[in-house]
Amino acid sequence: MNKPEILVIDDEEQIQKLLKITLQTNDFKVSGALTAKEGIRGAKTINPDLILLDLGLPDESGHEVLKKLRTWFTKPIIILSAQSREEDIVKALDNGANDYLVKPFRTGELLARLRSSLRGSIFGNISKPEESTDLKIDLHLRLVKKNGELLKLTATEYDLLSTFVKNEGRVLTHQYLLREVWGPGYIDQSQYLRVFINQLRKKIETEPNRPKYILTESGVGYRFVIE
Repeated sequence: MNKPEILVIDDEEQIQKLLKITLQTNDFKVSGALTAKEGIRGAKTINPDLILLDLGLPDESGHEVLKKLRTWFTKPIIILSAQSREEDIVKALDNGANDYLVKPFRTGELLARLRSSLRGSIFGNISKPEESTDLKIDLHLRLVKKNGELLKLTATEYDLLSTFVKNEGRVLTHQYLLREVWGPGYIDQSQYLRVFINQLRKKIETEPNRPKYILTESGVGYRFVIE
């Protein structure tokens, strides 16, 4: 099996060295770029399976690089940045980032986020069954089962769940979910989202107050995870 190739766009040479050692040790191929210009050129030349992008590049804002990449690059992009402000995180995710990790980050968390993003990109937006020990979701047949029993979901609950499944492992902002499920006119109606998240958790989670599928990313949005 071919090793997934990761392009790291980051101007810190120590980070480049650390990531190269870490990722190669865990069966990834790694290429590096120290500037925005090099990164965009590398993305076109290499066509990596995933890009790790720093926001603080010397020649151009990482936010601008992200927007340029998203005009043609459809594979996962994870932001690695020292910028931890909520508005920076939300901006990056709304501009098309799949995930956001704040430096310094833990190696185990980085690898988990990488694998989750790569797993989701293999399927893209194709309807597929998701299976775990107690939850089964088949978007093709529009079936959701828990412990073998068919769950009755409202149309909105199903639309919300299917949006999560299609973006499994990716952090979805409140605005993204509201726009996708309810429409552009509802992006400020966060109470809609909270109500339906709670309803959905009550139906698919064994312990709704300690969810393992629909995880809250504080102040940003939600992430759907199938173990």
